Amino acid sequence: MQTRHESRFSLYRALSSPLWRYTAVFLLLLLSIATGFLIYSSAHAQHTTQPISHRVVHQRSGANLPMPDHVVVVVEENHSYSQIIGNEDAPYINALAARGASLTNMHGITHPSQPNYLALFAGSTFNLSSDDCPQSFQSANLGQELLQAGHSFSGYSEDMPHTGFSDCYAPWWFFQMYARKHNPWSDFGNVPTSANQPFSSFPSDYNSLPTVSFVIPNQNNDMHSASVEQADNWLKQHLDSYVQWAQKHNSLLIVTWDEDNDTSANQIPTLFVGPMVKAGHYGENLNHYNTLRTLEDMYGLPYANNSAHAQPISDTWR
Repeated sequence: MQTRHESRFSLYRALSSPLWRYTAVFLLLLLSIATGFLIYSSAHAQHTTQPISHRVVHQRSGANLPMPDHVVVVVEENHSYSQIIGNEDAPYINALAARGASLTNMHGITHPSQPNYLALFAGSTFNLSSDDCPQSFQSANLGQELLQAGHSFSGYSEDMPHTGFSDCYAPWWFFQMYARKHNPWSDFGNVPTSANQPFSSFPSDYNSLPTVSFVIPNQNNDMHSASVEQADNWLKQHLDSYVQWAQKHNSLLIVTWDEDNDTSANQIPTLFVGPMVKAGHYGENLNHYNTLRTLEDMYGLPYANNSAHAQPISDTWR
């Protein structure tokens, strides 16, 4: 019978044998290969199951649309397509048109301004043919749809005095820098007043932007009461940093106009700029209802009024 000392010595000799050493090396090699394979498989699976965000699409009405992290919609005033595109007084806007999608056959719905803003935001003019203020509605609209679906919405109006402001103008009726007729979400009781914000509250950290936001320059900076050049400079000063940021953050800028210069054609410029946009000129016949329908389809929302009968803009995306 072996003593304890002899047993330990025998075990030592066994573990020191070439056969055991080769076996141990082989087992360690197999363990290393298996561990590496599991790590690679886990990382590869994580990578392949997280899609590039601007390629996430909703397929409604047969359209493949991106789902941007953020959309900013800027609405300008009262100029036709031919007054803006190619105009040397609008170099920044034309640079955006060159790098993005320029919709060359886009139209307002009617005249004057207010019913066009309502059409873009809520899919109906509500039979308005004036800028009379105030108006009040409970209809479906883009802001209400986004909020009910768990997304976020805010409108940012320059020179509006404070959040939830409900008067028709500011600072005075004879000197209207802010005009509620250009702020349709303020007309809807189903959109919280907290979503009606002054442009001074527009986030400097773009990661904190709502899912969809509207930006309304004041009436000197939106081409309503001052020059195209002034509006172009304002847009570059206040939105170009967002445009640059959006390129790396799956986000979109839309620049559109409410109506043209009061002609029957009512042809307006509209631009899409972002990393998901396929640059070019697109000539299909479109109007505000198509723009609204596109935003609704991007986020899988219900349709507001006449947007249910419009087609989304589907050919401008990568």
